[in-house]
Amino acid sequence: MVAHQYGITDFEYIAAGAAILASGGGGSYEDAVSILSEIAKSGWRGTVTVQDYDGVTDCCVLAIMGSPDAANQMTLAEIEYAIANTLNTFKSSVDVMPGCIIPVEIGPINSIVPLIAAMMERRLWVMNGDGAGRAVPELPQTTYAGNVNLPATLCVLANSAENDALLQSAVLNAPTAAVTETLAGGIVSAFGSYSGIALWPSNVANGHALQGSYISGTLTQAWQIGQYLITAPALPSTADVVAKINTVTRRQTIAIITNFYITAVTQSTSSTSLDVGLIRLDNAPSQADGTESYYLYNLNENLIMYSSVSNAPLIVAPDSICYYSESTGRGFSNAICDLAVYFDFSNATSTGKVISIIKVAAAPQLCEAAGVIESFAGLLRGIGYAGKLPRS
Repeated sequence: MVAHQYGITDFEYIAAGAAILASGGGGSYEDAVSILSEIAKSGWRGTVTVQDYDGVTDCCVLAIMGSPDAANQMTLAEIEYAIANTLNTFKSSVDVMPGCIIPVEIGPINSIVPLIAAMMERRLWVMNGDGAGRAVPELPQTTYAGNVNLPATLCVLANSAENDALLQSAVLNAPTAAVTETLAGGIVSAFGSYSGIALWPSNVANGHALQGSYISGTLTQAWQIGQYLITAPALPSTADVVAKINTVTRRQTIAIITNFYITAVTQSTSSTSLDVGLIRLDNAPSQADGTESYYLYNLNENLIMYSSVSNAPLIVAPDSICYYSESTGRGFSNAICDLAVYFDFSNATSTGKVISIIKVAAAPQLCEAAGVIESFAGLLRGIGYAGKLPRS
C-alpha cells in the first residue's frame, strides 16, 4: 500500500486536476484556489497521508453538499467550521471518530475537503479514491450506493456555524442512498444551500464494507493532471491534455470540440440545492457570427451534450463532459464564479477566452455498481432525455 505525503502544493495540483475530471461539478475551482491561498498564507507547512484503504480503520465519506452558486465564494473558515461541526456531530452520533476519510467524488472542492480535514486533525488520513471518478449530482450515482452491505446512514449534516448557538445539524437514518439524498437535500436547503456531510460509515459493524466499494487512485490521478497543468512551461494544448488524461486514468479520452466560446448561460438553483443549467457554445465569440453551436445540460455536473446539427447526443452521462481552456490552461466548473472567466454575465457575451470539451469514458467500476446506470437514467429523463446510456 503506497502512502503519499501531500502538502499545500499537492493540494493545489489535486484541485487543478479535479477541475477537469469533475465534469463541471464538485465545487468551484475559483473557490478552491482562494481557499488554498488562505491555507498557504496561514503558514501551514505540514503534510497529510493519502493511501488506499487498509480495510480495518473506521472510515466515512466526507464532503460539502449543495449549490456552489449559493455558497457564493466559500472561505477557508467556512470549510473548516463545516468540517469540524460535521465530524463532531458524527462522532457523538456513532460514538467513534473515524480514523480515515474519503471524498464522495472528484471535484475542486470535494477532493480537497478530506485533505483539509486531515490537515485540521493530524490523526486522520485520507483514502486515495472516491465514489465516482467524476462529480455526480446525487448520492445514488456513486459506487458507495451500489454496495448493499454499506448503508449510507447514519448520515450527518452540519452547517458552518462558528459557535454552538448558531450550530445546525441533522442525523439521518434512511434505508437507501436515494432516500438519504431526498432528506439531505431538504436539510441542506434549510441550512442555506450548502452543508458539511458525513455518511457511509465503514466499521466493524458492516465488516469495513468500504473496502472494494470505491474507485482507487483517483486523488493521485487528479494530482498528476494538475501537476502537469501547473508546472507546464507553456499552456498545454487540448490535444496534449487529452493525451495526459488518457495516460493517467486509462479511460478513453477524446476532444469533442476545441477552442469554442461560451455564448449563453441559463442557470438557477433548485429547491434541493442543485444548480440547474444550460450552456451554449459557439465557434465564434458572438452567436451571430458562429457556424457551429453546442449545448450542455447540467445538474451541478454536466450530464448531456448536443450539437445543433445532430439528432443524437454527443456525450451522455455517466461519461464525463469535461472543460479545459487553452486560454487559461485550466479546467473549471459550472459555478457562476468559474463561468465568469469565460462568459460576461453583465453583457451576456463571451469574454473571448476559448474552451474545449473533453469526453472521458466513465470508470468501469462506476458503471458496474448496482443501480448507478439506472440512477443516471432517471436524472436524464428529468431533463428530457430518455434514450440509451453509453453503458446501459
